Order: sequence, then C-alpha cells, then structure tokens
Amino acid sequence: MDSNSFLPLSDSIQLPVIDFSDQILRPGTSKWDKVKADVRKALEDYGCFEAFFDKVSVDLDKSVFEAMEELFDLPVQTKQRNSFGIDEANLVEKVNDFTRQIWPDHGNKRISGTMHGFSEQLAKLDVMVRRMLIESFGIEKYIDEHLNSTNYLFRMMKYTAPPDDDGGNEETKLGLRSHTDKNILTILHQYQVDGLEIQTKDEKWIKVKPSHHHSFIIMVGDSLCAFLNGRLSSPYHRVLMTAKKTRYSTALFSVPKSGVIIDSPEELVDEEHPRMFKPFEYNDYRDFFNTEAGRTAQSTLHAFCAL
Repeated sequence: MDSNSFLPLSDSIQLPVIDFSDQILRPGTSKWDKVKADVRKALEDYGCFEAFFDKVSVDLDKSVFEAMEELFDLPVQTKQRNSFGIDEANLVEKVNDFTRQIWPDHGNKRISGTMHGFSEQLAKLDVMVRRMLIESFGIEKYIDEHLNSTNYLFRMMKYTAPPDDDGGNEETKLGLRSHTDKNILTILHQYQVDGLEIQTKDEKWIKVKPSHHHSFIIMVGDSLCAFLNGRLSSPYHRVLMTAKKTRYSTALFSVPKSGVIIDSPEELVDEEHPRMFKPFEYNDYRDFFNTEAGRTAQSTLHAFCAL
C-alpha cells in the first residue's frame, strides 16, 4: 500500500493517555511497573501514545511558543544561518551556540534558557520511557549502554495555513508527507493548532488532538524498532493543515551517536522472533533515506537492512 494515499479518517479512536506526572514515579515502585506495562501495551498497539507530563510548566510552554514566533519572524537571511534544529539541546552551551549563530554579537540568553529548560525536561521523559521499555523486554543489562548511545536533536517547526483557493485539494493541505521517524524515540508537541495524524495498524488515519496543555506525543522511531528486533513498530504519521491558522510544533528526537551500531540483543532473538535486521550505523541509514530508493520504499527500514 502507498503510505501517502488518503485513507478514510477515523475520529473515534483516542490514543492512550499515560500519566508521567507522579512525583514517586521511580524504577522499582509499583507505580513505575504499572506505567511501564501501559507504555509497552500502547507502543505495541499504536507505536505511539500521549504522555501527560507536567514537568513542563504552562509558563515554560508559553515561553517556547513565543520564542518560536520570534525566531520564525526573523529575516530570511538570518534564518538561513540555522535550520532551527539544535543538536544536543539538553546541554546549555549547545543552545547558546545556536542563538549565537542567529545573533552573532550577543546571542539571546532568554531564548537559550527557554529552549534548554524545555529540552532538558523532555530528555528526562525520553529516558523514563526508554528505561521502561528496556526493563519490560528483560534486557536491563543494556540500559546504560543504550541510554549513553544517543544524543538529542530539538527541532522547531512552522506550517502555514493552506491557500483559500485550494478547492479542497488534499495535497495542498499536506503540511508534511506520510513517513516514519528514523531515530530512536520522538517527543512531539503541538501548539494551539492540531494537524498531526497517525496511521493505525489497520491502515486508518486518526487525528491526534492533545487532551491538555501538558500533552506530548511519544513515538517509536525506526532505530528503536530495529534495536528491539521488530517487537515495536514505528508508526506512519503526517501533518494535514485544515485550519486557516499557522501551526507551530516542536520535537525532541533521541538520535544514535555517530559510530554506534544498532543491533538487536541476543535476548530478543528466538524461534518465535528470528533476527529481522542486519546491524547498521544510523548515519548510513539516514543517507539511504535521502536517496530515491529510500524515499520511495514502502518501508525504508526493511528496504535498507531487512534479513
């Protein structure tokens, strides 16, 4: 099936909502084990879920939105110095480097502080979810190695409203084509204007309408799928712009470090789950995705390294 085809929308499905706000959510507690079971089930069923995470305050959330508006309003030649992606955004010096590229004279301490604070909190959420998954699959001995094998990329996105004269053309409303993410785990956040749609296992597209201010969409990437020997799948998703408003969103991606080989642990390979993928390096996979063969494959991951 062509993953870009416009299949019927089913608005009746709500993604599972999992609460990460509990102060006593720590490994080894009964609360942790309950959330861990919910996370695994949601990711097995959908490849994603909605996280309630109040460590990002309403004020911080608002500051990120205002900072994005300010950044995207900059002159084109200023914006061309940076793609509004910040590598290792959980490290304050890296965020300062980003603002100094845009404001070479003095940087921007206010925006640096906002983006770093936001990324730092989301990195904690990423670590919790990945720790839960590794425990859940009984491969605890790899936790430190796995968590230390990634960096964080923070990206800001702006989608403009479709033109009024599009005649209802679906293609003009497509803000982002259907795709799976290539990294380990993605944490998406939509501001005010919805648009994210996710494809379910039965190939229906569902609209993702966040249920509250502290809502973040957690999504499996292809690299995590490969690491877990296909036990979880990365969901196809897209952005469809139906509102006559500009849409802003952010994403924190956990990305394998250069030189890290993505390979399934022996513990996840058995008669019922034969090894699905050849070991690979993330940069090689990303390079393949940017080729014609990679872009047109029904599943980039399978085309690249399926056994």
